[in-house]
Amino acid sequence: MEAKKAELFAILERFDSLLVAFSGGIDSTLLLAAAREVLMDRVTCATAISAVCSKREADNAAELAKQLGVNHIISHPGIMDDGEFLKNTRERCRICKQIIFSDFRKISDKLGIKEIAHGVNMDDFNDYRPGIAAAKEMGIRAPLAEAGFDKQMIRTLAKHMSLPNWDKPAMACLATRIPFGTPINVNLLKMIEKAEAVLLASGFRTCRVRHHGDVARIEIDQKGFEKIIDQDVREHITKQLKALGFLYVSIDLQGYVQGSLNPVI
Repeated sequence: MEAKKAELFAILERFDSLLVAFSGGIDSTLLLAAAREVLMDRVTCATAISAVCSKREADNAAELAKQLGVNHIISHPGIMDDGEFLKNTRERCRICKQIIFSDFRKISDKLGIKEIAHGVNMDDFNDYRPGIAAAKEMGIRAPLAEAGFDKQMIRTLAKHMSLPNWDKPAMACLATRIPFGTPINVNLLKMIEKAEAVLLASGFRTCRVRHHGDVARIEIDQKGFEKIIDQDVREHITKQLKALGFLYVSIDLQGYVQGSLNPVI
């Protein structure tokens, strides 16, 4: 791990200045913390705010940036104003990343920052991620992937560096809960955000609520199954999600699967 850390730091040392795309997840947090240690005040971070990002995650990113002592810029790239994105085609992620990184490029140019980087790691290439290709086409760097880091390596080094969210579950944007072809709108995203807030408040750490029209399909990790067998817990969740507008509440027996809506591709 010390060798991998040295490899990552060596990559970062080649940057004169850097803007880190910062979501507050463990990947971008490790990248930002490492960049801060190497580049000091020559690193800045930016977080894109829109309806596809939960307020909880946005607030968390702001707090982490403050703890790391990094200048934090809030961006409003207007994702929900893009008609092609709202169609929710299989290229949704590509369109989203193009919008976000175009906005970040304006920020970096204004600040005189030469490079932009995001927290993509080697495991991300195992799923359908057109946004990664879009970022690469736009010249966005991925230092963690360049240094050969996978998710477990990231968590190990983050724990070693005493980062507070080293064991934080992965949290993709809310649009990933909506099947391709179903148009995206603010009401759907808010419904999903509130539904997942119910699960989180009930003690589930790794969870998703996939929106299938009248049906809420809940995905939880293995530890979550041990908890959800309790009748009171199930009844509470069912009541809360139906109050949000779902007619049916189901639990996926396969559990949480990253990119579970992608097999249709």
